[in-house]
Amino acid sequence: MTLGFFAVSILWVLAYRWIDPPITYLQAKAYFSLADGKKFHLSKENVNYFDSSLPIAVVAAEDQLFKSHNGFDWEAIKKAQEYNRTHERKRGASTISQQVAKNVFLWPERSWLRKGLEVYFTFLVELFWSKERILQVYLDEVEFGEGVFGAEAASSVYFNKPANKLSRTESARLAAVLPNPKIFRVDKPSAYLKKRTGNIERQMRLLGGMRYFDAPKESVKK
Repeated sequence: MTLGFFAVSILWVLAYRWIDPPITYLQAKAYFSLADGKKFHLSKENVNYFDSSLPIAVVAAEDQLFKSHNGFDWEAIKKAQEYNRTHERKRGASTISQQVAKNVFLWPERSWLRKGLEVYFTFLVELFWSKERILQVYLDEVEFGEGVFGAEAASSVYFNKPANKLSRTESARLAAVLPNPKIFRVDKPSAYLKKRTGNIERQMRLLGGMRYFDAPKESVKK
């Protein structure tokens, strides 16, 4: 049975290296739990986000060491653990790779089993996928608001344009809601969200914009 699990999980991850996930647990749950009258938006178009400023906006907001780490930001994990010992409101340290592992292959539950599986699937994703593929799938599957999944759907819903036509500020606004899209609103940004959007834009410039993805790993700013 154990060998069967490893075989199936490896084949599953390998398949998604080329095939886009049809639907995730979170997307299915959101679809069936939406209140009457609310629409479900899920884009499954073949979109190349690297024609836009979205990838660098997400990296600036969520995981600035994305290109150079092996799936885990150990320094951020250590700082989060130290912070959580003395604070009631907990801080996370998940990388984009970990979020892909959790969102695409697993379910949103706080347990040691799910956390262990997240580590395992993060390792597989980093082993078999390119960094570009990881970021592409992340942008295709992540939630940007209630019932709005995928950056292309979010671009259409909130800005009435395709993702590759987004301005730098619009890309930063989408990235700004990712810590908690159920609270932060792209279409009705709070003062905090506007400030966070500005901070993300500054980090995008510091990281070198889209040149970040062309630079060698060792030259990426830390």
